[in-house]
Amino acid sequence: MLRNILFAGCLFLQSWRGYSQTSLEELLQQVEQNNLELQALSTALEGKRFDLLSGNNLPNPEVGVFYLPFGENNTGDYTEYQITQSFEFPTVYSSRKNLINQQISQYELGYKSRRQEILLSAQAYALELILISKKLDVFEARTQQAKTVFDQVNQLFQKEEVGILELNKAKVAWLQQQFAVQQLENQLQNLKGQLENLNGGKPIGTSPADYPVFAGLTDADSIWMEKLKSEPQLLQIQQEEILAQQSLQLEKNKVLPNLAAGFNRQGVMGSYYSGIYGGLTIPLWGSRGKVKAAQSQVDFQTQNSLSKVNLARVQFDREFRNYALLRTKFTEYQSTLTALDSEDLLLQAYQLGELSFLQYFQEIQFYRQAFDTYLEMQHQLYQSHTSLLKHQL
Repeated sequence: MLRNILFAGCLFLQSWRGYSQTSLEELLQQVEQNNLELQALSTALEGKRFDLLSGNNLPNPEVGVFYLPFGENNTGDYTEYQITQSFEFPTVYSSRKNLINQQISQYELGYKSRRQEILLSAQAYALELILISKKLDVFEARTQQAKTVFDQVNQLFQKEEVGILELNKAKVAWLQQQFAVQQLENQLQNLKGQLENLNGGKPIGTSPADYPVFAGLTDADSIWMEKLKSEPQLLQIQQEEILAQQSLQLEKNKVLPNLAAGFNRQGVMGSYYSGIYGGLTIPLWGSRGKVKAAQSQVDFQTQNSLSKVNLARVQFDREFRNYALLRTKFTEYQSTLTALDSEDLLLQAYQLGELSFLQYFQEIQFYRQAFDTYLEMQHQLYQSHTSLLKHQL
């Protein structure tokens, strides 16, 4: 079993063309389709889109009526009807439409960012599920070995060839392995529950049986360029700068006068006048200082975006260096363990009477801890790999 697991780990390091197992892809597709939070966010996003678009509508037209029957006159009652439509300067609407489209894009990026977080959590649970499954296979085999050793010690005890102390130690070792298996089974159920929760409370149809095969990551710069183009968090930073630019353009257009047009009809019985109505506002006070404020916001967002992107690059470089170091150490660790089959050799030596139970138990703990460390390192390597490539989700 040790050699099989180590050989499977070699595929990760030797593959130049990466692909994900179908079961992992299917799991993430299920979560994306069934996750209740994403469904709610999608509905909220649609509502926000309509709300933003409604902000660029024309104001409602106004209708006014004058009826003046009182007073001293010889011409009859005076009546007047007027309908008017006010609107901002036409270029304001085009600028606001561009701003609204960018705001919608920002909300969409927010949705994509949350979607990425949810799928990344599901992927992390799936990778941990694989780790626990591998551990469970190993510990079940260890439990069987411990049972075999206990039976042999018990036979020797019946023959009075060993004392009660060795028998109790063998039994405790067997019980410890049984408890470890029960703990792993409990962890397995907890992880499945977490995945079902992300899947909208629905059972996961298939769970990945082994890690997906990935090509080793070697070029940090190319990965970073991909992130700049597709990472939602980085795109949100860039989008803030675009929004500031569009807001500035809108404020510049709002300096232009607002307009009004309409139709008017007025007069007395038998004598009426009618015609068109036009008006405009004189932009003296309403826009004072707003253009300068918008320009200041542009300057701020330009510097702030650069600062945030630089910080993100520093964090990415640190994560990539940690990944490269872990990958190197994992390769060395794996090469060393592949050449060993120490558990079987120790068991044979014990069965042949070359080792006492105490010697066997002490020696086997070292190799088991080494293999447990290998499994943990393998899991950490896959977690680090998927974290670096989270923009591909």
